[in-house]
Amino acid sequence: MAEERSMQERLEHLEKEKERVRLGGGEKRIQKQHDRGKLTARERIEKFVDEGTFSEVGMFAKHRTTHFGMDKADAPADGVVTGSAAVLGRPVHIASQDFTVMGGSAGEMQSNKVANTMKSSATTGTPFIFFNDSGGARVQEGIDSLSGYGKVFYQNVMLSGLVPQISIIAGPCAGGAAYSPALTDFIIQTRKAHMFITGPGVIKQVTGEEVTQDELGGADAHMTKSGNIHFVADDDEQAILIAQKLLSFLPQNNTEEPPIVDPDYNVEPDPELRDIVPVEGKKGYDVRDIIRKIADWGDFLEVKAGFARNLVVGFGRITGRTVGFVANNPSVMSGVLDIDSSDKGAEFVRFCNAFNIPIVTLVDVPGFLPGVAQEHGGIIRHGAKMLYAYSHATVPLVTIELRKSYGGSHLAMCSKDLGADRVLAWPTAEVAVMGAEGAVNVVFRKEIAAAEDPATRREELTQMYKDTFSTPFMAASRGLVDDIIDPADTRAEIAMALEVLANKRETRPFKKHGLTPM
Repeated sequence: MAEERSMQERLEHLEKEKERVRLGGGEKRIQKQHDRGKLTARERIEKFVDEGTFSEVGMFAKHRTTHFGMDKADAPADGVVTGSAAVLGRPVHIASQDFTVMGGSAGEMQSNKVANTMKSSATTGTPFIFFNDSGGARVQEGIDSLSGYGKVFYQNVMLSGLVPQISIIAGPCAGGAAYSPALTDFIIQTRKAHMFITGPGVIKQVTGEEVTQDELGGADAHMTKSGNIHFVADDDEQAILIAQKLLSFLPQNNTEEPPIVDPDYNVEPDPELRDIVPVEGKKGYDVRDIIRKIADWGDFLEVKAGFARNLVVGFGRITGRTVGFVANNPSVMSGVLDIDSSDKGAEFVRFCNAFNIPIVTLVDVPGFLPGVAQEHGGIIRHGAKMLYAYSHATVPLVTIELRKSYGGSHLAMCSKDLGADRVLAWPTAEVAVMGAEGAVNVVFRKEIAAAEDPATRREELTQMYKDTFSTPFMAASRGLVDDIIDPADTRAEIAMALEVLANKRETRPFKKHGLTPM
């Protein structure tokens, strides 16, 4: 009986200790978290994962610092909850910072827990999700906290291209802490959260500029101006839903194919696609209307929806297969490519290629954006990222020429010469070096100037150029377009191309890595 009582006492003590740790910083701090409209670290995990699947690791971790009163500081789980679970039936690894414990500050042990969870993610080939809610480095631990950040950054890089990494910014994320999300594949930020390297106070002291936290590092600022984040969520619950949906499109790791989910095998012609693109080249339209017509059930998860809106990227499915869509959007800046859209497109293409996701590119692009600011800002270097990303891609590449496809931007939007496996054109497609008006002024400048009626002659020559070059037939005759199709058949044509390309295998000469334009 003595042994039984001893074990019972031990079990009771264990349960009390677990309950103490689960309370984090205590009920008052939990209530403050709720008053701010935020969930706690454990509540976020509970809502994110399948019920009853979370297995915690490092629950009783404790810092070893004794400086500045830390020897008396109680920091349950050292301010971060880590472990593994299932999301939509698939295993993942998770870390969730606990703001109720010393403001979620990152010290040596907290960072070690996160880094070890990331190592487990790599070992098991499972996605890694990190809920960020921290006041920053734990200054009482000095260089140990800085070293901890370094370990996390290193693991971010080790996981890059190996397993999907998703960061959810659910609270403050300042200073060095912001670099971990920046090294991940997708960042979801709530409107309650802020992310920046130096806060408004430091900026005012150093530069004299005055700015609020929202203006500097709020979700809208990062979505529309910096382009640092991929999704905006109103609150923690919406951020969790976005993360769950995003994971549904992605494979577990770089050796697997994305899951086939709820396929729509209907590939009947859709006559409505014939009416979306105006024949007049100067009229705009929203390319997302075409994407939703092509994707299964019209389901499209747009990425970076508020940044560089002249290019649309995101995930959908065609007959159950995940595809990445890249599309010029003529309703914004005529769909032109510029610095920001080139960065946005290249980043997305690189991710899809790393994780075996076929890419469907919809083209209606008049060129690269001209201007002194663009040239001095490095449009050559940034545009080259698109060229590099597509040329480097080995996943199935299907390109649809919708309307304009001019000059260098024609190449940058996955032309045949940059590796497209299948290039299809609508009858409205104009594949040419430049628009007819500009080309005529270059080619026939002298003839127009010498004409009795220059305006009439320009119109005649413009029409002649359009008939010769501004159609898909010239490109098709050169083998740069595989087929000219009825827009109504677009979904069926893409589905067939992806079926043929499902087992695409491509070998490349061995090299350590290429040098992406930076």
